[in-house]
Amino acid sequence: MSDPGTLLTARPRAGEGRDGPGGPPALLVCAPLGVEARALRRGLAGRGEVVRTGYGPARAAAAAARLGGSGHAMLAVGGVAAGLTAQTAVGDLVVATQVSGAGPGVVRCESAPLLAGELRRAGLRALTGPVVTVDRLVRGADHAALAAGGAIAADMESAPLLAGAAGRPAVVVRAISDTPDRPLLSPRIVPGGLAALASLRAAGDTLARWAAACGTREVLLAGPRSFCAGVERAIEIVELALERFGPPVYVRKQIVHNAHVVARLANLGAVFVDELGDVPDGAVVVFSAHGVAPDVRSEASRRALRAVDATCPLVSKVHAEARRFAADGYLVALIGHAGHEEVEGTLGEAPSSTVLVETPADVARLRPADPAKVAYLMQTTLAADDARDMVDAITERFPGARGPGSDDICYATTNRQLAVRAVAGRADLVLVAGSANSSNSLRLVETAERAGAPAYLVDGPEDIELGWLAGVRTIGVTAGASAPPAIVTQIVTALSGLGAVQTREVAVATESVQFGLPKELRQP
Repeated sequence: MSDPGTLLTARPRAGEGRDGPGGPPALLVCAPLGVEARALRRGLAGRGEVVRTGYGPARAAAAAARLGGSGHAMLAVGGVAAGLTAQTAVGDLVVATQVSGAGPGVVRCESAPLLAGELRRAGLRALTGPVVTVDRLVRGADHAALAAGGAIAADMESAPLLAGAAGRPAVVVRAISDTPDRPLLSPRIVPGGLAALASLRAAGDTLARWAAACGTREVLLAGPRSFCAGVERAIEIVELALERFGPPVYVRKQIVHNAHVVARLANLGAVFVDELGDVPDGAVVVFSAHGVAPDVRSEASRRALRAVDATCPLVSKVHAEARRFAADGYLVALIGHAGHEEVEGTLGEAPSSTVLVETPADVARLRPADPAKVAYLMQTTLAADDARDMVDAITERFPGARGPGSDDICYATTNRQLAVRAVAGRADLVLVAGSANSSNSLRLVETAERAGAPAYLVDGPEDIELGWLAGVRTIGVTAGASAPPAIVTQIVTALSGLGAVQTREVAVATESVQFGLPKELRQP
């Protein structure tokens, strides 16, 4: 942001790739200054065309007018910028979520989370946030004034240059060359500028991958998806407990297995702990949706904790079945995954009579005192196919084995697996929204893969790797029962930043299940 430049016509450079004979490269990268253009050109290594557009809003607007009909399929704006907040440091990359100033309105850059996530996976520090275009260098009090409007970085060209996108996919990547603590034109500008240019060069490869991922797509939305009744109830219980008793409200384990849900509730005043030993005597504690063993309830009572039970009623049903079978003298084979909180709670109901079985080999090792008195139960979030295989192994060895009165796998797990199977058969790729510790979300990935589609678990759009999307035109999207609906919206919005997206619902069931609240939170 120091030397004026001149607009160079958007002409091909020797050795740069083309989408077709004699045509322009798909990706056009606009850089205001020559040093910025050279850094980006070296990083792209011929996988796009880089033009120097000139310094400042007026030259940028003139460049946009000339480049609007250039024939390139997508546009990137790159260069250096001033960091406005304490979160920005010299050499950081800022990927604009939106750009304002020096033009009409605000322009959103919807694919910013995808690009920023890819930059981070490449080992670069990349931030996302609003960028503001100004008409003069940022100095002194300008930083705080611009940051007050929500921007995290300021430049002098991005807003007018985005006007040249003319509806094409577009991104803005700016490397921080100065901050409030390291101002422009100080003795430290040389190392700051060099760090920013090095980051721009390093970003070139990721920009090429972003361009390769661009294109129009159809998105198939699996239905049902996202929150089930048990998850909605558990979240509501924590919210009502905070309202009724005031923060802090302690929650044993994660209320549901989703990082976004836990972070939001923590911001409201919930304190998540691993064990009751971390809860002060007399405090309010919520048991998670996955359930707890009886000894946890006993400890809470002994310490006079005000316990509120958010256990999903369908998990409570499995607990009751375990107690009933054990009381009748059965060895209970619990089909599930070791270490999962739901499994630990169920095992605790009748520990001397219950054995966890994860594989057919575990079934072969069972040694019941009476082979005629074997029963089986299962974790509610299992893949139906896996559970069926395990039941077959148990009943083959113990033909008289008894099962639950009704299917232990919950309705929501079953519906979501059927829905993802329906979209996987029509999709080139399936994205499952959910956290890595979510059993039901992991099972959706496995179900999609069994149906023949590559599938990936993502906590949000920033986890989507651009390489997955190259050449893919139909994407199935679903969410685990513990993932917020907003994450699916964010994923679809981010994909729309790569090109036009047409969405279509693929519904296999309609859910109307509702569960009541525990007595501690019911209205008098």
